[in-house]
Amino acid sequence: MLREYRERENITQEKLADISGIDRKTIFRIENDISIPKLDNYAKIVIALNMTNEEIGNHIRKLAITSK
Repeated sequence: MLREYRERENITQEKLADISGIDRKTIFRIENDISIPKLDNYAKIVIALNMTNEEIGNHIRKLAITSK
């Protein structure tokens, strides 16, 4: 889902890395469901992508379901 939000904002992984201060490889791993972001990184991504509370809630629900 994060890729969808990033692409909606017309932001590359590299640009998101610059804006959020998170390594591009980490963003790649999160987007490809290789890893789940730490809370502080998740907050940085959410802010950088201007996600709404509803989008955040939907994404967290999806993470909770897929991590079981």
